[in-house]
Amino acid sequence: MKKDNTKHTNGHFTARAALLALGVKVEQLGILQPMMEQMQIKQKVVKDTPNQKLLDGLITILAGAHGLVEANKRVRTDPALQRAFGRKRCAEQSVISETLDACTEENVVQMQQAMQTIYQRHSQGYQHNYEQEWQLMDIDLSGQPCGKKAEFATKAYFAKQRNRRGRQLARVLASWYQEIVVDRIYEGKTILPIVLQELIETAAAVLALDKAKKERTILRIDGHGGSRADVNWMLDEGYQIHTKEYSGRRAVKLAQSVTTWHDDPYLPGRQVGWVEIPATEYVQPVKRIAVRTRKKNGQWAIGVLISSLSFKTVSYLAGLPADHRPQPLDILLAYVQFYDQRGGGVETTFREDKQGLGITKRNKKRFTAQAVLTQLNALAHNLVVWFRHWLTQYCQTFLQLGILRMIRDVFHMNAFVRLDEFHSIIEITLTQFDPFAVKVFDALRQLLLPAHVDVNLGEI
Repeated sequence: MKKDNTKHTNGHFTARAALLALGVKVEQLGILQPMMEQMQIKQKVVKDTPNQKLLDGLITILAGAHGLVEANKRVRTDPALQRAFGRKRCAEQSVISETLDACTEENVVQMQQAMQTIYQRHSQGYQHNYEQEWQLMDIDLSGQPCGKKAEFATKAYFAKQRNRRGRQLARVLASWYQEIVVDRIYEGKTILPIVLQELIETAAAVLALDKAKKERTILRIDGHGGSRADVNWMLDEGYQIHTKEYSGRRAVKLAQSVTTWHDDPYLPGRQVGWVEIPATEYVQPVKRIAVRTRKKNGQWAIGVLISSLSFKTVSYLAGLPADHRPQPLDILLAYVQFYDQRGGGVETTFREDKQGLGITKRNKKRFTAQAVLTQLNALAHNLVVWFRHWLTQYCQTFLQLGILRMIRDVFHMNAFVRLDEFHSIIEITLTQFDPFAVKVFDALRQLLLPAHVDVNLGEI
């Protein structure tokens, strides 16, 4: 009888075809290797190592779960998804939570160091060309409500939630790339001025900023970053700044020096004007623009922008045509519009992560557990952003999709997956009835070609 040398294969159905493709690419590039190597959680190993359970938690987040309890439904029931990320099984949800609870302050530092290594190896922000383009970093805090028994959960301001307790998530975003450079969790009473310098120094370490790179880096911050001490510190460090006056009383006084107010044609009811009082209190020259908006009671709400950027630079950043000779009002509005664009930067990523990754839904009582979970959330965010960037190289459609659409519409597609005798993925057949499968098919096929995975489109 002739011996059959054909390799036996087996297959599985999956409802998360594109997420599976992300897992294959992550494994091929070794993106998660620093986390798997550097984390040393002291926990008894029965079936899975602590780091494997952290990986299971990460996959659960990427699968769209708003609670780790969903690992049992979303990941444990999908063998193909487990194999894509290099796992042979998935730990039970309670075991994943126990691993997070076992994390210590030392583990938090290890995870942060692993995140820094991952970012430096694979991000666009770290590879940014400072000679050709400005690096833009947005910095802000976002409230994270949680139970009153959680460590460092204190009463503070949480949007539309009075008398709530929670913590604060601080973020530094590489805005051109929508990548999280730094995510840190703090107690609920924390305000940005307390941690601003620490966040900037941490981001500088992650991005390996030297003097020349700092001079080509813009820090865009809301009014909490506009105190005289913080502005002078940032200018002393060599950064360009675009922020807002911290003191409301001082802003009113400065606005009184405006001799000519101009109506903002883009926002009815808003007026802008140059502050005439010299800014002698700062260590470097800055420009100040007063902005006022009529409130419902008829009074003016007033703010003052502080910027070290030149007219030419802010015109370019605001998108004014290079061949256009700007009028005085154009320059004035350019400073205001560039500040307004914060709404499409760090504020948007907070909203997208809450909707798509459910970052406010997973709260651990132990603060160190929450700190490690915060890093897993940030890693999930960056992986989605990088995957979108990889796909965009082959199809521009995905550039328009946010985190929620990527997880809900792109990651979740039905497919049949074939594995070889070594349980490695060799073929993915997408269903032709999914509209996103038709769009993503060619991009996935080219993306997974180096991993020797065939991608097809047909009936399953």
